[in-house]
Amino acid sequence: MVTGAGKGIGRQISLDLAKNGAFVVAISRSTEDLKSLQEQIQQMGKTCKMIQADLGNVEECKRAATEAAQLDIDLLVNNAGISKMGLLVDLTVEDWDAVLNVNLRAVFIISQIISKGMIKRRKGAIVNISSQASSVGLEKHSSYCASKGALDQLTRVMSLELGKHNIRVNAVNPTVVLTDMGKTAWSDPKRSGPMLAQIPLGRFAEPSDVSEAVLFLLSPKASMINGITLPIDGGFLASKL
Repeated sequence: MVTGAGKGIGRQISLDLAKNGAFVVAISRSTEDLKSLQEQIQQMGKTCKMIQADLGNVEECKRAATEAAQLDIDLLVNNAGISKMGLLVDLTVEDWDAVLNVNLRAVFIISQIISKGMIKRRKGAIVNISSQASSVGLEKHSSYCASKGALDQLTRVMSLELGKHNIRVNAVNPTVVLTDMGKTAWSDPKRSGPMLAQIPLGRFAEPSDVSEAVLFLLSPKASMINGITLPIDGGFLASKL
């Protein structure tokens, strides 16, 4: 099961999971994105299930997770996320809530519902898509940084509580990722230059960089890895911590 599967990182993860033989349950706000994703997966000769839901809404979040749980989910990727940029003094309560609702509350609700089935089957793996913003402050990103910092802590608690049931929980923490949205947002050298200068490898991440790390953490090859937050940042955090 992959949330935020319609675009960007979530779409890449969904496609890569399907290529590797997984039956993908994809969740997205956009019916059009789900339709095109389904077509791509079917072109591989694979089957999948699409669920449309706005994960910022509690009831829709519960509905989507409950529907997915009927399919005995073994692997969960909490990828859905949004950002509302603005200075602390200008950010509205509505914008703050919108970010926390999707980036944190939805992870709690979905993981709670899906993990109950995993506990019964005594197996499972969960990967939460966090960010380098969980560890460093980024100007005009107060709600986003707060949500990702909390997500890392939630990941650690989940790993402690669910690990007892043979369920592993980890997070990945990418730098800027060159999705279509990322390319647009970081196309101006005046903005991208200072960030790139802090990345020793000198580049931003591709969606495949994130997806490959996620697939590894979901796989049996990572059977002894639990409770980590894995930077995918080209060394950005190496001089920050």
